[in-house]
Amino acid sequence: MTSNTRKLPNILITGTPCTGKTTTAKQVCSELEYNHINISELVKEKEFYTEYDEEYDTFVIDEDPLLDSLEDQMAKGGNIVDYHGCDFFPERWFDYVIVLRADNQFLYKRLEKRNYNEKKFKDNLEAEIMQVILDEAYDSYKEEIITVLQSDTIEQLEENVEKIILLIKQWNKKENEKEQDEEF
Repeated sequence: MTSNTRKLPNILITGTPCTGKTTTAKQVCSELEYNHINISELVKEKEFYTEYDEEYDTFVIDEDPLLDSLEDQMAKGGNIVDYHGCDFFPERWFDYVIVLRADNQFLYKRLEKRNYNEKKFKDNLEAEIMQVILDEAYDSYKEEIITVLQSDTIEQLEENVEKIILLIKQWNKKENEKEQDEEF
């Protein structure tokens, strides 16, 4: 199902761990009454994993059953998905892909608070420096649906929420105009 048949857009919020994905998604969802889908939580809750990776202290996602479980919900629209990866989601699901970025001085402190092991800590910092998630987004989705937002401060978080809400309102306006044109 494409955005042409959905009444509400779907948005993916992605970025390196600790860039503010979940906080941003929750705030947008609370303002617009959208569905928040936190992939990390869903994987644990529904056991959509194949194993536990001790080195990274995380579950390895079993992608097919996870994606199958979300297909109907995504087809309806009105979802904000948050996850630190983006290349395995079907492109057709999303009308916008938001990539949150954080300066390493801020990211370092946030990662420290999570008490990640040394390897996971270092790899996440390097991933942000090397813009791994941003490159993954550009490799997986059309450039015109990707928006990159800086997420260092509370003020930027609030601005990002407003920008995402504006994107949704613009999408809704555009879809309403299409419907009116089709009626004539």
